[in-house]
Amino acid sequence: MCSTSCETPRECLDGALRALAAEDLKSSFGPAVIERTGSLVVARNRLDAEVARTVREGELTQAAERDGKATMASWLRGHHRLSQRESSRLVHAGRTLERLPVLAAAAAAGAVSVEVVTVLAPVVSDVNLARAEAQGVDVAAIDALLTDVAMTRSHADLRQAVGHYLARLDPDGIEPDPTEQRSLTFTKHTDGTVTIHGRLDAVGGEKVQTAVESIQHASRPAGDTRSRARQAGDALVQLADNALASGSLPMLRGHKPHVGVLIDLDDLMDTSSGAGAGAGRTTFGGIISAAKARWLACDGNVTRIVIGPEGQPLDVGQSKRLFPPHLRRAIEVRDRHCVFAGCDAPSYWCDVHHVIHWIDGGDTCLDNGALLCERHHTKVHHGFRIERQPDGRWRTWRPDGTEILIGQPFLISA
Repeated sequence: MCSTSCETPRECLDGALRALAAEDLKSSFGPAVIERTGSLVVARNRLDAEVARTVREGELTQAAERDGKATMASWLRGHHRLSQRESSRLVHAGRTLERLPVLAAAAAAGAVSVEVVTVLAPVVSDVNLARAEAQGVDVAAIDALLTDVAMTRSHADLRQAVGHYLARLDPDGIEPDPTEQRSLTFTKHTDGTVTIHGRLDAVGGEKVQTAVESIQHASRPAGDTRSRARQAGDALVQLADNALASGSLPMLRGHKPHVGVLIDLDDLMDTSSGAGAGAGRTTFGGIISAAKARWLACDGNVTRIVIGPEGQPLDVGQSKRLFPPHLRRAIEVRDRHCVFAGCDAPSYWCDVHHVIHWIDGGDTCLDNGALLCERHHTKVHHGFRIERQPDGRWRTWRPDGTEILIGQPFLISA
Protein backbone atom coordinates (compact mmCIF):
# COMPACT_ATOMS: atom_id res chain seq x y z
CA MET A 1 0.00 0.00 0.00
CA CYS A 2 1.00 3.63 -0.43
CA SER A 3 2.96 4.96 2.52
CA THR A 4 1.10 7.45 4.71
CA SER A 5 4.31 9.44 4.96
CA CYS A 6 3.99 10.69 1.37
CA GLU A 7 4.81 14.38 1.21
CA THR A 8 3.12 15.14 -2.13
CA PRO A 9 0.17 13.74 -4.11
CA ARG A 10 2.59 12.59 -6.79
CA GLU A 11 4.50 10.52 -4.25
CA CYS A 12 1.22 8.93 -3.14
CA LEU A 13 0.33 8.21 -6.75
CA ASP A 14 3.71 6.58 -7.31
CA GLY A 15 3.25 4.44 -4.22
CA ALA A 16 -0.25 3.38 -5.28
CA LEU A 17 0.94 2.40 -8.75
CA ARG A 18 3.80 0.38 -7.27
CA ALA A 19 1.35 -1.43 -5.02
CA LEU A 20 -0.97 -2.17 -7.94
CA ALA A 21 1.91 -3.49 -10.03
CA ALA A 22 2.93 -5.78 -7.18
CA GLU A 23 -0.48 -7.45 -6.92
CA ASP A 24 -0.71 -11.05 -8.13
CA LEU A 25 -3.43 -11.30 -10.79
CA LYS A 26 -3.01 -15.01 -11.53
CA SER A 27 -5.08 -16.02 -8.53
CA SER A 28 -7.91 -13.56 -9.32
CA PHE A 29 -11.28 -14.90 -10.52
CA GLY A 30 -13.40 -13.34 -13.27
CA PRO A 31 -15.50 -10.97 -11.14
CA ALA A 32 -12.42 -9.65 -9.34
CA VAL A 33 -10.63 -9.03 -12.64
CA ILE A 34 -13.65 -7.17 -14.04
CA GLU A 35 -13.95 -5.03 -10.91
CA ARG A 36 -10.25 -4.22 -10.99
CA THR A 37 -10.39 -3.34 -14.68
CA GLY A 38 -13.32 -1.00 -14.16
CA SER A 39 -11.67 0.85 -11.30
CA LEU A 40 -8.46 1.22 -13.31
CA VAL A 41 -10.35 2.66 -16.30
CA VAL A 42 -11.92 5.26 -14.02
CA ALA A 43 -8.51 6.03 -12.53
CA ARG A 44 -7.01 6.36 -16.00
CA ASN A 45 -9.75 8.78 -17.02
CA ARG A 46 -9.06 10.89 -13.94
CA LEU A 47 -5.33 10.85 -14.55
CA ASP A 48 -5.77 11.78 -18.23
CA ALA A 49 -7.93 14.72 -17.19
CA GLU A 50 -5.25 15.87 -14.78
CA VAL A 51 -2.55 15.54 -17.44
CA ALA A 52 -4.67 17.60 -19.85
CA ARG A 53 -5.26 20.25 -17.20
CA THR A 54 -1.55 20.44 -16.43
CA VAL A 55 -0.62 20.59 -20.11
CA ARG A 56 -3.04 23.48 -20.53
CA GLU A 57 -1.38 25.35 -17.69
CA GLY A 58 1.98 24.71 -19.32
CA GLU A 59 0.58 26.12 -22.55
CA LEU A 60 -0.72 29.26 -20.84
CA THR A 61 2.57 29.88 -19.03
CA GLN A 62 4.80 28.88 -22.00
CA ALA A 63 6.52 26.33 -19.78
CA ALA A 64 8.00 24.49 -22.78
CA GLU A 65 10.24 27.48 -23.49
CA ARG A 66 12.39 26.46 -20.52
CA ASP A 67 13.60 23.51 -22.56
CA GLY A 68 13.73 25.45 -25.81
CA LYS A 69 10.49 24.01 -27.21
CA ALA A 70 7.86 26.13 -28.94
CA THR A 71 4.78 24.29 -27.68
CA MET A 72 3.70 21.78 -25.07
CA ALA A 73 2.88 19.36 -27.91
CA SER A 74 6.46 19.45 -29.19
CA TRP A 75 7.75 19.12 -25.60
CA LEU A 76 5.60 16.02 -25.05
CA ARG A 77 6.89 14.49 -28.28
CA GLY A 78 10.54 15.27 -27.64
CA HIS A 79 10.79 14.67 -23.88
CA HIS A 80 8.25 11.89 -23.33
CA ARG A 81 8.25 10.27 -26.78
CA LEU A 82 4.51 10.71 -27.40
CA SER A 83 3.23 10.52 -30.93
CA GLN A 84 2.18 13.69 -32.71
CA ARG A 85 -1.43 12.56 -32.55
CA GLU A 86 -1.40 11.84 -28.80
CA SER A 87 0.46 15.02 -27.84
CA SER A 88 -1.95 17.13 -29.90
CA ARG A 89 -4.91 15.34 -28.34
CA LEU A 90 -3.73 16.20 -24.83
CA VAL A 91 -3.23 19.85 -25.75
CA HIS A 92 -6.70 20.13 -27.31
CA ALA A 93 -8.24 18.23 -24.40
CA GLY A 94 -6.79 20.78 -21.96
CA ARG A 95 -8.30 23.65 -23.95
CA THR A 96 -11.66 21.90 -24.20
CA LEU A 97 -11.90 21.13 -20.48
CA GLU A 98 -11.09 24.75 -19.69
CA ARG A 99 -14.11 25.91 -21.71
CA LEU A 100 -16.59 23.18 -20.67
CA PRO A 101 -16.65 23.07 -16.85
CA VAL A 102 -19.38 20.41 -16.56
CA LEU A 103 -17.39 18.12 -18.84
CA ALA A 104 -14.24 18.95 -16.86
CA ALA A 105 -15.92 17.88 -13.62
CA ALA A 106 -17.05 14.60 -15.19
CA ALA A 107 -13.53 13.95 -16.51
CA ALA A 108 -12.01 14.74 -13.11
CA ALA A 109 -14.38 12.19 -11.57
CA GLY A 110 -13.35 9.58 -14.14
CA ALA A 111 -16.81 9.39 -15.70
CA VAL A 112 -15.61 10.25 -19.21
CA SER A 113 -12.42 9.53 -21.11
CA VAL A 114 -10.06 11.88 -22.90
CA GLU A 115 -11.43 10.42 -26.15
CA VAL A 116 -14.84 11.81 -25.22
CA VAL A 117 -13.25 15.18 -24.56
CA THR A 118 -11.76 15.06 -28.06
CA VAL A 119 -15.19 14.43 -29.58
CA LEU A 120 -16.58 17.53 -27.85
CA ALA A 121 -13.63 19.74 -28.78
CA PRO A 122 -15.29 21.23 -31.93
CA VAL A 123 -18.11 22.57 -29.76
CA VAL A 124 -15.77 25.12 -28.20
CA SER A 125 -13.68 26.03 -31.23
CA ASP A 126 -13.43 29.78 -31.70
CA VAL A 127 -15.60 29.66 -34.82
CA ASN A 128 -18.38 27.64 -33.20
CA LEU A 129 -18.36 29.69 -30.00
CA ALA A 130 -18.79 32.84 -32.12
CA ARG A 131 -21.71 31.25 -33.97
CA ALA A 132 -23.30 30.18 -30.70
CA GLU A 133 -23.02 33.69 -29.30
CA ALA A 134 -24.47 35.21 -32.46
CA GLN A 135 -27.50 32.90 -32.25
CA GLY A 136 -28.01 33.26 -28.50
CA VAL A 137 -27.11 29.64 -27.76
CA ASP A 138 -26.48 28.89 -24.09
CA VAL A 139 -23.14 27.06 -24.28
CA ALA A 140 -23.36 26.17 -20.57
CA ALA A 141 -26.59 24.29 -21.23
CA ILE A 142 -24.99 22.53 -24.22
CA ASP A 143 -22.06 21.60 -21.96
CA ALA A 144 -24.41 19.96 -19.47
CA LEU A 145 -26.52 18.26 -22.15
CA LEU A 146 -23.65 16.76 -24.11
CA THR A 147 -21.81 15.70 -20.94
CA ASP A 148 -24.94 13.80 -19.88
CA VAL A 149 -25.01 12.07 -23.28
CA ALA A 150 -21.32 11.19 -22.89
CA MET A 151 -21.95 9.66 -19.45
CA THR A 152 -25.12 7.73 -20.28
CA ARG A 153 -25.06 6.84 -23.98
CA SER A 154 -22.72 5.04 -26.36
CA HIS A 155 -19.75 6.68 -28.04
CA ALA A 156 -21.54 6.50 -31.40
CA ASP A 157 -24.56 8.31 -29.90
CA LEU A 158 -22.30 11.03 -28.56
CA ARG A 159 -20.71 11.59 -31.96
CA GLN A 160 -24.16 11.81 -33.51
CA ALA A 161 -25.34 14.30 -30.87
CA VAL A 162 -22.29 16.51 -31.35
CA GLY A 163 -22.69 16.35 -35.14
CA HIS A 164 -26.38 17.27 -34.82
CA TYR A 165 -25.55 20.28 -32.63
CA LEU A 166 -22.86 21.54 -35.01
CA ALA A 167 -25.16 21.07 -38.01
CA ARG A 168 -27.95 23.06 -36.32
CA LEU A 169 -25.43 25.73 -35.37
CA ASP A 170 -24.57 26.28 -39.04
CA PRO A 171 -27.37 24.77 -41.15
CA ASP A 172 -26.21 26.45 -44.37
CA GLY A 173 -22.70 25.04 -44.09
CA ILE A 174 -19.52 27.05 -44.39
CA GLU A 175 -17.31 28.36 -47.14
CA PRO A 176 -13.93 27.71 -45.54
CA ASP A 177 -10.46 28.55 -46.68
CA PRO A 178 -9.64 25.41 -48.73
CA THR A 179 -6.15 25.22 -47.25
CA GLU A 180 -7.68 24.66 -43.81
CA GLN A 181 -9.19 21.40 -45.04
CA ARG A 182 -5.95 19.91 -46.34
CA SER A 183 -3.65 17.56 -44.51
CA LEU A 184 -1.10 14.97 -45.57
CA THR A 185 1.02 12.68 -43.44
CA PHE A 186 3.49 9.92 -44.26
CA THR A 187 3.92 6.90 -41.98
CA LYS A 188 7.20 5.03 -42.43
CA HIS A 189 7.13 1.28 -41.71
CA THR A 190 10.01 -0.94 -40.64
CA ASP A 191 10.33 -2.50 -44.11
CA GLY A 192 10.71 0.93 -45.73
CA THR A 193 7.19 1.09 -47.16
CA VAL A 194 5.15 4.25 -46.65
CA THR A 195 1.47 4.69 -45.83
CA ILE A 196 -0.06 8.00 -46.90
CA HIS A 197 -2.90 9.54 -44.89
CA GLY A 198 -4.55 12.66 -46.20
CA ARG A 199 -7.60 14.82 -46.68
CA LEU A 200 -8.16 17.48 -49.34
CA ASP A 201 -10.83 20.05 -50.00
CA ALA A 202 -13.15 19.43 -52.93
CA VAL A 203 -11.22 21.52 -55.46
CA GLY A 204 -7.77 20.45 -54.28
CA GLY A 205 -8.81 16.80 -54.38
CA GLU A 206 -10.13 17.26 -57.91
CA LYS A 207 -6.78 18.71 -59.03
CA VAL A 208 -4.76 15.84 -57.58
CA GLN A 209 -7.15 13.22 -58.88
CA THR A 210 -7.07 14.76 -62.37
CA ALA A 211 -3.26 14.78 -62.43
CA VAL A 212 -3.03 11.16 -61.27
CA GLU A 213 -5.80 10.08 -63.64
CA SER A 214 -4.05 11.65 -66.63
CA ILE A 215 -0.87 9.66 -66.01
CA GLN A 216 -2.84 6.55 -65.18
CA HIS A 217 -4.69 6.64 -68.52
CA ALA A 218 -1.51 7.46 -70.45
CA SER A 219 0.11 4.24 -69.22
CA ARG A 220 -2.26 1.39 -70.02
CA PRO A 221 -0.27 -1.24 -71.95
CA ALA A 222 -2.00 -4.24 -73.41
CA GLY A 223 -2.32 -7.09 -70.94
CA ASP A 224 -2.03 -4.82 -67.89
CA THR A 225 -3.32 -6.85 -64.94
CA ARG A 226 -2.67 -4.25 -62.24
CA SER A 227 -5.60 -3.29 -60.01
CA ARG A 228 -6.93 0.22 -60.34
CA ALA A 229 -5.52 1.07 -56.91
CA ARG A 230 -2.07 -0.10 -57.96
CA GLN A 231 -2.29 1.87 -61.20
CA ALA A 232 -3.11 4.99 -59.19
CA GLY A 233 -0.15 4.36 -56.89
CA ASP A 234 2.21 3.97 -59.83
CA ALA A 235 0.80 7.15 -61.38
CA LEU A 236 1.39 9.15 -58.18
CA VAL A 237 5.03 8.06 -58.07
CA GLN A 238 5.38 8.92 -61.77
CA LEU A 239 3.93 12.35 -61.04
CA ALA A 240 6.66 12.88 -58.44
CA ASP A 241 9.31 11.59 -60.88
CA ASN A 242 8.18 14.10 -63.48
CA ALA A 243 8.27 17.00 -61.03
CA LEU A 244 11.74 16.08 -59.74
CA ALA A 245 13.13 15.59 -63.22
CA SER A 246 11.79 18.93 -64.43
CA GLY A 247 14.13 20.84 -62.11
CA SER A 248 11.40 23.37 -61.42
CA LEU A 249 10.64 22.44 -57.80
CA PRO A 250 11.55 24.97 -55.06
CA MET A 251 14.97 24.73 -53.43
CA LEU A 252 15.15 22.49 -50.34
CA ARG A 253 17.59 23.89 -47.77
CA GLY A 254 19.74 25.45 -50.46
CA HIS A 255 19.74 22.46 -52.84
CA LYS A 256 17.56 21.07 -55.56
CA PRO A 257 15.35 18.33 -54.08
CA HIS A 258 16.54 14.85 -54.86
CA VAL A 259 16.24 11.28 -53.61
CA GLY A 260 19.26 10.36 -51.48
CA VAL A 261 20.40 6.92 -50.33
CA LEU A 262 23.19 6.05 -47.88
CA ILE A 263 24.77 2.67 -48.65
CA ASP A 264 28.17 1.04 -48.19
CA LEU A 265 30.27 1.09 -51.35
CA ASP A 266 30.80 -2.70 -51.20
CA ASP A 267 27.04 -3.33 -51.14
CA LEU A 268 26.50 -0.87 -53.98
CA MET A 269 29.15 -2.38 -56.24
CA ASP A 270 28.94 -6.10 -55.46
CA THR A 271 25.85 -7.53 -57.11
CA SER A 272 26.61 -10.98 -55.69
CA SER A 273 26.79 -9.85 -52.06
CA GLY A 274 23.21 -10.79 -51.33
CA ALA A 275 22.72 -7.66 -49.23
CA GLY A 276 19.25 -7.58 -47.73
CA ALA A 277 16.57 -4.96 -47.36
CA GLY A 278 18.53 -3.06 -44.74
CA ALA A 279 21.47 -2.28 -46.99
CA GLY A 280 20.49 1.30 -47.83
CA ARG A 281 18.84 4.17 -45.95
CA THR A 282 17.00 6.97 -47.75
CA THR A 283 17.01 10.65 -46.86
CA PHE A 284 13.61 10.35 -45.18
CA GLY A 285 14.64 7.30 -43.14
CA GLY A 286 13.32 4.53 -45.36
CA ILE A 287 15.14 1.19 -45.62
CA ILE A 288 15.79 -0.25 -49.09
CA SER A 289 17.78 -3.12 -50.57
CA ALA A 290 21.13 -2.81 -52.33
CA ALA A 291 19.39 -3.73 -55.58
CA LYS A 292 17.05 -0.75 -55.27
CA ALA A 293 19.97 1.52 -54.40
CA ARG A 294 21.81 0.37 -57.53
CA TRP A 295 18.66 1.04 -59.54
CA LEU A 296 18.52 4.61 -58.25
CA ALA A 297 22.24 5.08 -58.93
CA CYS A 298 21.75 4.16 -62.59
CA ASP A 299 20.00 7.47 -63.18
CA GLY A 300 21.55 9.71 -60.57
CA ASN A 301 24.71 11.13 -59.10
CA VAL A 302 26.79 9.17 -56.59
CA THR A 303 28.50 11.15 -53.83
CA ARG A 304 31.30 9.43 -51.94
CA ILE A 305 31.56 10.14 -48.20
CA VAL A 306 34.59 8.54 -46.56
CA ILE A 307 33.67 6.88 -43.25
CA GLY A 308 36.29 6.64 -40.51
CA PRO A 309 37.15 3.50 -38.51
CA GLU A 310 34.60 4.34 -35.79
CA GLY A 311 31.79 5.00 -38.25
CA GLN A 312 32.09 8.80 -38.38
CA PRO A 313 32.20 10.71 -41.69
CA LEU A 314 35.64 12.26 -42.16
CA ASP A 315 36.29 15.99 -42.55
CA VAL A 316 36.30 17.04 -46.19
CA GLY A 317 38.51 20.04 -45.42
CA GLN A 318 36.38 22.92 -46.69
CA SER A 319 36.98 26.42 -45.36
CA LYS A 320 34.00 28.33 -46.82
CA ARG A 321 31.57 30.02 -44.49
CA LEU A 322 28.57 28.30 -46.10
CA PHE A 323 28.67 24.51 -45.84
CA PRO A 324 28.96 23.11 -49.39
CA PRO A 325 26.57 20.36 -50.48
CA HIS A 326 28.97 17.43 -50.02
CA LEU A 327 29.94 18.53 -46.50
CA ARG A 328 26.31 19.07 -45.59
CA ARG A 329 25.58 15.51 -46.73
CA ALA A 330 28.35 14.19 -44.51
CA ILE A 331 26.85 16.03 -41.52
CA GLU A 332 23.39 14.68 -42.38
CA VAL A 333 24.83 11.16 -42.40
CA ARG A 334 26.30 11.70 -38.95
CA ASP A 335 23.52 13.64 -37.19
CA ARG A 336 20.42 12.42 -39.08
CA HIS A 337 18.15 15.02 -37.42
CA CYS A 338 18.23 18.20 -35.31
CA VAL A 339 20.70 17.62 -32.48
CA PHE A 340 18.96 19.90 -29.95
CA ALA A 341 17.79 17.84 -26.95
CA GLY A 342 14.29 16.47 -27.42
CA CYS A 343 14.01 17.43 -31.09
CA ASP A 344 13.67 14.93 -33.92
CA ALA A 345 13.16 17.37 -36.79
CA PRO A 346 14.43 15.55 -39.89
CA SER A 347 17.58 16.64 -41.70
CA TYR A 348 15.68 18.26 -44.56
CA TRP A 349 14.21 20.78 -42.07
CA CYS A 350 17.62 21.68 -40.71
CA ASP A 351 20.39 24.20 -41.30
CA VAL A 352 24.03 23.35 -40.65
CA HIS A 353 25.17 25.43 -37.68
CA HIS A 354 28.75 26.43 -36.84
CA VAL A 355 29.20 25.16 -33.27
CA ILE A 356 32.00 27.70 -32.86
CA HIS A 357 30.62 30.69 -34.72
CA TRP A 358 32.29 31.70 -37.96
CA ILE A 359 32.89 35.20 -36.65
CA ASP A 360 34.71 33.70 -33.63
CA GLY A 361 37.11 31.75 -35.82
CA GLY A 362 35.08 28.57 -36.22
CA ASP A 363 35.98 26.49 -39.26
CA THR A 364 33.56 25.21 -41.86
CA CYS A 365 34.33 21.57 -41.26
CA LEU A 366 32.63 18.41 -40.14
CA ASP A 367 33.69 18.67 -36.49
CA ASN A 368 32.32 22.22 -36.25
CA GLY A 369 28.98 21.53 -37.95
CA ALA A 370 25.67 20.46 -36.42
CA LEU A 371 22.18 20.00 -37.79
CA LEU A 372 19.66 22.36 -36.17
CA CYS A 373 16.08 23.05 -37.19
CA GLU A 374 15.17 26.68 -37.73
CA ARG A 375 13.70 27.18 -34.26
CA HIS A 376 16.60 25.62 -32.39
CA HIS A 377 19.16 27.29 -34.62
CA THR A 378 17.67 30.54 -33.38
CA LYS A 379 17.71 29.30 -29.78
CA VAL A 380 21.41 28.44 -29.97
CA HIS A 381 22.11 31.95 -31.19
CA HIS A 382 20.20 33.34 -28.20
CA GLY A 383 21.75 31.70 -25.18
CA PHE A 384 21.25 27.95 -25.52
CA ARG A 385 24.35 25.85 -26.16
CA ILE A 386 25.03 22.49 -27.82
CA GLU A 387 28.17 20.40 -27.56
CA ARG A 388 29.20 17.10 -29.12
CA GLN A 389 30.80 14.57 -26.79
CA PRO A 390 33.75 12.29 -27.69
CA ASP A 391 31.33 9.36 -27.96
CA GLY A 392 29.30 11.23 -30.60
CA ARG A 393 26.34 12.18 -28.40
CA TRP A 394 25.06 15.75 -28.41
CA ARG A 395 24.20 17.57 -25.18
CA THR A 396 22.21 20.79 -24.77
CA TRP A 397 22.35 23.49 -22.08
CA ARG A 398 19.93 26.27 -21.24
CA PRO A 399 21.03 29.92 -20.96
CA ASP A 400 21.21 29.53 -17.16
CA GLY A 401 23.79 26.73 -17.51
CA THR A 402 21.49 23.82 -16.61
CA GLU A 403 21.43 20.87 -18.97
CA ILE A 404 18.27 19.76 -20.78
CA LEU A 405 17.85 16.09 -19.95
CA ILE A 406 15.37 13.89 -21.76
CA GLY A 407 13.12 11.62 -19.71
CA GLN A 408 15.22 8.80 -18.34
CA PRO A 409 14.15 5.14 -18.43
CA PHE A 410 12.11 4.05 -15.42
CA LEU A 411 14.27 2.66 -12.64
CA ILE A 412 12.93 -0.57 -11.18
CA SER A 413 13.78 -0.93 -7.53
CA ALA A 414 15.13 -4.24 -6.37
